[in-house]
Amino acid sequence: MKNYLLTLLVLSSSLLSDVTTEVVHSSISSYYESKTYSNSAQKNDGVVYGIGGDVHTKKSAYKFTYEHGHTNTKQPPLPKDLKVDKLFLKYTYKLDDRYTINLNYISVLNDNLAETDNGRAYGAGLGYKVNKKAYINFTQYYTHYDYFDVFQSDLNLEYKFKLKDVKLKVKSITKYINIDTKTPSPFTNFTDDDYLTTGGIIHAHYKSYHLGAGAYYGKRIFSIMSDGFKIQHHAVEIDRTYVLGLGKTISDFIFRAQYIYQRGAELPAHRDNVKIKNLRFIINYKF
Repeated sequence: MKNYLLTLLVLSSSLLSDVTTEVVHSSISSYYESKTYSNSAQKNDGVVYGIGGDVHTKKSAYKFTYEHGHTNTKQPPLPKDLKVDKLFLKYTYKLDDRYTINLNYISVLNDNLAETDNGRAYGAGLGYKVNKKAYINFTQYYTHYDYFDVFQSDLNLEYKFKLKDVKLKVKSITKYINIDTKTPSPFTNFTDDDYLTTGGIIHAHYKSYHLGAGAYYGKRIFSIMSDGFKIQHHAVEIDRTYVLGLGKTISDFIFRAQYIYQRGAELPAHRDNVKIKNLRFIINYKF
């Protein structure tokens, strides 16, 4: 683990050293998340800690997050509590005034219980700015685990506008997921081959206040979320997600709180109607 942290620090230092007078906007962030599970056959509650950075130059953007999670499990059936470490990286390059490309990398550095330990995900995308208000992005992901692979296609449509003094951004998200099983395992014995899920997000910005809400419908599993900064690598088939967030900017800091509700099924345990409630607090510092 020390080697992973050292690598992350070296990477962040190299990214910061690349910044010149062309810096547009950069930030560092940290978050804390608490989770509670209802009707789960395996999990009780847990916490997640994350730290990351977002460095912008005139044409490039570098973003990374390191995340550690600890979940209190039910013993039996599980032999011990769950501990997970993940690393998320994203690079975006502006080709011209309309086109951008993005490259993503995700690593499940450590999972002490699941067969998805050491999983790796790769993404490549193309963005197109239709005009000052509309933006389209298509990103293709490939995730490799020991016993199966996952192919995910994301299509995001974004539109910005104003209502008097309120800045609004609406976003539609469509995800197609294909599971390619190489060797039968408890994680994929009960999955479908294909999944399609859609979602919508709205964000309002008024003076120093931020308000956001979102929802996803349609089953998904082993999905990559949050533009490549979340990965669901356990065999839980999610069919509902609701998100509500509130934030405030104070000087160079942004303070945010989010509530996330998810409903799904634990496939290996044959447990339906599992509910996951997350409360996340985020601090962002702009420089």
